[in-house]
Amino acid sequence: MAIELFITFVRIGLFTFGGGYAMISLIQDICVEKKKWISHDEMMDITVIAESTPGPIAINCATFVGYKRRGMVGAIAATTGVVLPSFIIIYLISLFLDRFLEIAWIASAFRGIKIAVGILILDAALKMIRKMPKKLFQITVLIIAFLTMMAVNLFSIKVSSITLMVTAGLCSLIAFYVKNSMRTEGRSL
Repeated sequence: MAIELFITFVRIGLFTFGGGYAMISLIQDICVEKKKWISHDEMMDITVIAESTPGPIAINCATFVGYKRRGMVGAIAATTGVVLPSFIIIYLISLFLDRFLEIAWIASAFRGIKIAVGILILDAALKMIRKMPKKLFQITVLIIAFLTMMAVNLFSIKVSSITLMVTAGLCSLIAFYVKNSMRTEGRSL
């Protein structure tokens, strides 16, 4: 089973360009839809936790999936699998090509890859939105976060993503507190 985790995450690491956010869609497709190693809710939780903990998001996701499947051995296998292809490719590039990105056809390929990466990130976001519980609070947070990020990008406002995550976390804690206090009083939100 650890070998299967390793091979699966080598494939994910080898065939996904654009970093961790682009890998989320592929991890979700393979680990949730095809292999059913984790549920969709677990994938959403993993994504949130992996984003808010130190380290690359894809590595954190791989580590969690591996740990869930086979404990520490699975975590090591999945993490090694997702990291190894990038490490080998970058190492080989550094050995043989000093000016790798100055080669015209490689630079053109990377411009095309940028578009594919954007599509992969959008695909992962849309899948998560479709599966998200359709409750007023979640929809409100989604809309406010989207509008805030659009304003930040359109008007070149400098806002730390950490500030946005902490704010969203505080809103969730307040909503949790209000919901629990209403439950104890016998009312519902």
